[in-house]
Amino acid sequence: MIAEHADKRARTVRASAPAGVAYALMADAPSWPLYFSSIIHVEQLEFDGVRERMRTWTLLDGQVKAWTSQRHLDPVARRMEFWQEVAAPPFRTAGGILSARPDGPHDSELELRYDYSVGADSPDDLEWAQRATDAHSRAQLADLKAFAERWTRLDELVLSFEDTVHIKGPAELVYDFLYRAGDWPDLAPHVQQVDLTETVPGVQHMTMRTCTEYGTHTTSSVRICFPHAERIVYKQTAPLPLLEAHTGEWSVVPDERGVTVTAQHNVVLSEEQIADVLGEQATLADARRHVREALGRNSRVLLAHAKTHAESAVRML
Repeated sequence: MIAEHADKRARTVRASAPAGVAYALMADAPSWPLYFSSIIHVEQLEFDGVRERMRTWTLLDGQVKAWTSQRHLDPVARRMEFWQEVAAPPFRTAGGILSARPDGPHDSELELRYDYSVGADSPDDLEWAQRATDAHSRAQLADLKAFAERWTRLDELVLSFEDTVHIKGPAELVYDFLYRAGDWPDLAPHVQQVDLTETVPGVQHMTMRTCTEYGTHTTSSVRICFPHAERIVYKQTAPLPLLEAHTGEWSVVPDERGVTVTAQHNVVLSEEQIADVLGEQATLADARRHVREALGRNSRVLLAHAKTHAESAVRML
């Protein structure tokens, strides 16, 4: 019998938001990277409205951990049960229950109960698991509370858009350009420096310094690469000014004439920064227009270079 250490914890916070609002955020797994600071990406694998299977990439104590989990959703009780099919090391098992209970007509009580086990033969693994799960659970409830309490403003604060270009070249060359982001400073004028590491295949940590009309800014991102699907998804762990959260995706879709390449952005605007960045008279609508144009412009520059890279290589063949 393999010795292991098991632990169970529970945390509760009160939110100034209806329980139904909090549950809707809990249930919307594909949007979690925007709402929860530690979650990088979610791939929904199966969903029938009640049972869901998904792949999740999460930052735990500075490390990117990935696992496949299942959820059972109960919208009547506003409760979801979750468990990892195969837990990410050093965990041997992991699961729990997240629920939102009414606390009056306009407030709610958010509770996270979770349990996990790790091997008892490694004190370092046990200490890391305790530290990581404690920080993760605190952050999840704090993030859920913060977004639920802004539910009347979320439609204005969340912005999604995309830019697309068609390229007469092979998907492999286009994906290669997007994957090798460390080469971007030599090609894109707004990119001054990129530090890119990939210690785990398909998981890139990127720090990029860019120059805009409002000065030089440094962002940090985690990128999850899917070479067979020609997709790269990312989340900025240190986003640009005006942004509270920023996720995105580069996708390459072949067709009979070449490929269609799309740069998608999903952001949550930071209202508190609008006056400092755009001036005292600027509104949320101004911030939405500014972010759409600034991020779109940078994406279009990179898309143009991807097009040149792929089509020039084809002409030389």
